[in-house]
Amino acid sequence: MESRCSWCLGDDLYEDYHDNEWGVPCREERDLFEMLNLEGAQAGLSWITILRKRENYRRAFAGFDKHKMARFTDAKVDKLVLDPGIVRHRQKIEAFIHNARVAVQMEKEGESLSDWLWSFTDGDTIVNQWTTMADVPAVTPESTAMSKALKKRGFKFVGPTTCYAFMQAAGMVNDHMVDCPSR
Repeated sequence: MESRCSWCLGDDLYEDYHDNEWGVPCREERDLFEMLNLEGAQAGLSWITILRKRENYRRAFAGFDKHKMARFTDAKVDKLVLDPGIVRHRQKIEAFIHNARVAVQMEKEGESLSDWLWSFTDGDTIVNQWTTMADVPAVTPESTAMSKALKKRGFKFVGPTTCYAFMQAAGMVNDHMVDCPSR
């Protein structure tokens, strides 16, 4: 009998995210930029906390349009710190804006954020064969390499664990359990 991955059970929003988004290969720049930042926002929190606030994040951060975000001012940061719809962590908010500026610079230099991120898996999804959640690593050599490269570029809140969660969300790795129907 097939069953969903156990991490999403018991919450309709979580189950919908699992069934329709998590692990689905994504190459859309805006979506990848959003995922990378939201995974960074999760640091120290549960993913469901961020997922429940995702629409508020989209509103607060101009739909994750990196060009608009790159123009956010200190006054905008001060407003965002007061926004109860998002996690009001000044460093994470500032990191989103900083990351937007880095992503815009990459674009100006003719680089595709999508192609660059996917290069850490050679452009293909890594398909794992996990049978229990205990088998799933928190960090891999690929996520460590991605983290180091992102940090070297200037991105923030992109540690190896955050990068692995991002890679799972973006479908760069398929970590659905072998008996999961979303696999």
